[in-house]
Amino acid sequence: MSTLTKTGTPYGSTQSKTLAQPIGGLAFDWLMLILSLIFIGGLYLDGWAHNHGKVDRSFFTVWHAFFYAGFALVAFTLVATLGIQWQRGYRGASTLPSGYQLSLLGILIFGMGGVGDLIWHELFGIEQDFDALLSPSHLALGLGLGLVVSGPLRAAWARAGVQPTWRNLTPAILSLSALISALTFFMMFSHPLMSNIGGTDHYHFSDETGQVAGVVSILLMTGLVVGPAYLALRRWRLPPGSLTLAWGINLAAMAIIDWHHDYTLLLFGAMLLGAALADLLRIWLKPSLNNPRAWRIFGFSAPVLIFGAYFLALLVTEGSRWTIHMLSGTVVLAGVVGWLLSYLVVPPQVPVEG
Repeated sequence: MSTLTKTGTPYGSTQSKTLAQPIGGLAFDWLMLILSLIFIGGLYLDGWAHNHGKVDRSFFTVWHAFFYAGFALVAFTLVATLGIQWQRGYRGASTLPSGYQLSLLGILIFGMGGVGDLIWHELFGIEQDFDALLSPSHLALGLGLGLVVSGPLRAAWARAGVQPTWRNLTPAILSLSALISALTFFMMFSHPLMSNIGGTDHYHFSDETGQVAGVVSILLMTGLVVGPAYLALRRWRLPPGSLTLAWGINLAAMAIIDWHHDYTLLLFGAMLLGAALADLLRIWLKPSLNNPRAWRIFGFSAPVLIFGAYFLALLVTEGSRWTIHMLSGTVVLAGVVGWLLSYLVVPPQVPVEG
């Protein structure tokens, strides 16, 4: 009869052998990040093609080919990793590095969404304008993509005892930017760099109904842009420049996807400056769990700086049909949204009931 180990597994059995070093760590995060950036880069390339009339009435385009090639690279890497880990004896959640289980789910959702997208296009044609962002097949693609590109962020989140340095957190910071970019892509018409919200030459935001839509759009963008960043700040004291990089990449992507004015560069630069000022304010305030007052100030100030800078740049370029009351009030409301989000990230201490 075989002798049992302390865990009840017989010595000499396959299960009792020492498992090989699991795949994972910072190197794997970098690999997945690079592939994720190619993946989401394909999404923005396809979006640029749609916005500039480069897409014909067929599903089979060079833009779709680049997009789905990025998906194939990420899918192959995750499935190959799972297979190697399984061969080495890992089972269950350990068949993938921590944080990437949801990325695998994202691959499955994206794959099903891709098949659905092909069928949808053949049945109903190629979506145009805002329809392209709301079709069920495209929303499935967006959900899957968001789960994939946020893998390095979740992986870093799950590690304990890691110093929050650029060396350790760069993949997580870039993954955060990719996640924000996935969110803003599917609401691109609510992004000021895409729609020149509050400007003079965009009729959609000129009449009363459009003005309401413009205000709501800014509030929505506040949640999508600062919400994920606040969550990362809840986890780490990010190194200086982290938010400038994460927000800056997203701003550049949104500016390029529908570049339609000579002064778009100025609008982008103004918002990037606002993001950098918010980052400097964050470094000075040091918001943390033990400093909720700093969180409240930063939570309000960050969107005020970003969107306030946008409206100032808009006034000196295109001008605005909005009144000063509406312009200033929209910026304040964006700050209120950020302030309220800070209470979700760092809630007030609950008194001990006795």
